[in-house]
Parts: sequence; C-alpha cells; structure tokens
Amino acid sequence: MPSLTLRLPAPDDTEALARRLAPRLGAGDVLALSGPIGAGKSTFARALIKHLLAAEGLDEDVPSPTFTLVQSYQAGALEIWHCDLYRLTHADEVLELGLEAAFDDALCLVEWPDRLGEDLPAAALALDFAPEAAGEARALTLTWSDAGWGPRLSFLSETTHAD
Repeated sequence: MPSLTLRLPAPDDTEALARRLAPRLGAGDVLALSGPIGAGKSTFARALIKHLLAAEGLDEDVPSPTFTLVQSYQAGALEIWHCDLYRLTHADEVLELGLEAAFDDALCLVEWPDRLGEDLPAAALALDFAPEAAGEARALTLTWSDAGWGPRLSFLSETTHAD
C-alpha cells in the first residue's frame, strides 16, 4: 500500500495540514485516525471540521466525542461524523451507532479505528500519529489502498511539513 510520512513540528502544523486536506474531502470519505492518547488525532479532527464549517460561514464548538462516541455536523450539503471509539469494547457496538450508513453518506473521521475490526472500509485513508521522543513534534504516516487518494494527496511531500 502506498504511504507518506510527514513531520509535524507543532500542533499548529497538525491543524494546518487538516485545513489543507479538508477541501479535498467529501461524502463517503473515511479518515482512520490512529495513535496513542495525546498524539494529535483530536487536534487534527477538530481543525478539519472547524475549517469545513467555516467555509459555510458556520462557527460551532467542536468538542471531543470521547463520551458521546459520535458528534455530527452539517457543513452545507456535507454531513460530517466525528467518532471516538476508544470506549468501545467490541466491533458489534459500532452497528448500534449507525456508522455503517455514515460511511457511505458522510465524511467520517474515526479515532481508534482498530475498534472497528473488519468493518473499517477498505477505501479509508489511514492517518497514524506518533509523538516524537521530545517536544511537541509528531510523525504522521498516511496509508491508503484506494487509488483515488494518490491524486488528492499529491499536494503533500515527504520532505516538507504541512504549513
């Protein structure tokens, strides 16, 4: 599978990358956000959602869905689902959330996608956030199997961080 690794020196760089990726996303896209607690998954998701809402003239609070499991937003015609599956213990619990239908009809940002098991769509873009040993820097590895992601990610470079 193709992959690309970026270095994000600070949270601002994580947010900038989210803002640059946001306009390239749409209904049916699934972003699988992995990494340990505090790695930048929620920072990325919030910035991406805020950017899409702002493009529609909306300014909404974007809380972490850790306790609600799912927060949904409407950015014009685009429905956005932000899911945090950390508290789920079995993939069957995902069915109760209605996530399978959202995979087809909405932009889905899924934190802790490993909880989905085999229910994670094969066409999902995987974003794996890894904190570096010191400071706020993160390594972000993007991996995909769907050929459609390559052209949409062509704005990225392995040697530059997202600014």
